[in-house]
Amino acid sequence: MRILVVTVVHHPEDARILHREIAALRQRGHRVVYAAPFAAREVAPRPYVEGVDLPRAAGRDRRVALRAARALLAERGPTVDVVLLHDPELLLALPGTLRRWRREGRAPVTVWDVHEDTAAALVMKRWVPRPLRPPLRVAVRAAERLAERHLRLLLAEDAYQHRFHRPHPVVANLTTVPPEPPEPPGDDRVVYLGQLSRARGTLELIETARLLGPDVHVEVIGAADPEVRGALTEADRDGVLRWHGYLPNDRALGLLSGALAGLSLLHDQPNYRHSRPTKAVEYMAHGVPVITTPTPLAADLVERYGCGLVVPYEDPATAAEAVRRLRADPEMRRRAATRGWVAALSDLNWADRATEFAMCLEAWVKEASANPTPARRWTNPSDTAPAGTRPGPRS
Repeated sequence: MRILVVTVVHHPEDARILHREIAALRQRGHRVVYAAPFAAREVAPRPYVEGVDLPRAAGRDRRVALRAARALLAERGPTVDVVLLHDPELLLALPGTLRRWRREGRAPVTVWDVHEDTAAALVMKRWVPRPLRPPLRVAVRAAERLAERHLRLLLAEDAYQHRFHRPHPVVANLTTVPPEPPEPPGDDRVVYLGQLSRARGTLELIETARLLGPDVHVEVIGAADPEVRGALTEADRDGVLRWHGYLPNDRALGLLSGALAGLSLLHDQPNYRHSRPTKAVEYMAHGVPVITTPTPLAADLVERYGCGLVVPYEDPATAAEAVRRLRADPEMRRRAATRGWVAALSDLNWADRATEFAMCLEAWVKEASANPTPARRWTNPSDTAPAGTRPGPRS
């Protein structure tokens, strides 16, 4: 198959998109065209994909990125078997394009990979005016129902099923687990891997690092939202922590092994209550004990597998105390590390699911070839949104 993968929001090196899904498709021998904001993120396409540069969608004005995506879909869509979309914003690029494809009898299988609860995520966007959030959530739900009528859907979490009328395949946010036992956890280094924002606990992370110094060093890996970038830069400059910035997933994971603990200090936000933090699974896979706030799925991982400790929301002192507790008890942290790695290898290993993901797309292409879909009316989801808004904004 030939697959066109499109994002205007995610980093081109996004772990789910590039290191899991595209890798799985290539392992099955499929050809991938990857359209993403390469120049805006100052990275080059990997040599094993055909890269197409798109503008980045960020903040309130996403029109330039959507116009470029719409033009790309109109031009390249009919030349591929599958179009795999990774942003809810891209639903706005489909009206008219889908109808033209179907009218010309050259419609690829079009798939929306649902990464998050977009409506719940709106409450965390400071640039979205508060009075517009409730009607915008309604517009997002309407767009999701419309997408379900016209597209194939993949879900990143089982809990996302309740948003849709029909069941859809789940492609969970797992990680590739090293087959051999990882390096035992040390006693002087704590790690954080992932996007950095207020809601993800960045300010608590900085304070935790301040409380742990100088005996325990905190290494932070990930891109930061503007609201916390200054605080991270200052903490790095003052030696409170080491902020590596964004690193490609394959390089970032190499910094995990041997750490005393991995931190996940998410706040109690609707978008996190039914999402499993990928970072927690990555810590487990690399033999790093997990210290997490009690978001339901992260706490369930820790408590079910005995791979770490749960601490209260927005409580750096208790997070620091949990690190010290692990540091003072080598047997406890080795046991947590081993249990986490064994659980990840047996239950949370992307290697066990990669083929299922690729075969799902293959089955949809085969079905579409046997049963061509007649043209149906697609109404632009933004028609139901308040003036000046768009469904699914993300930063």
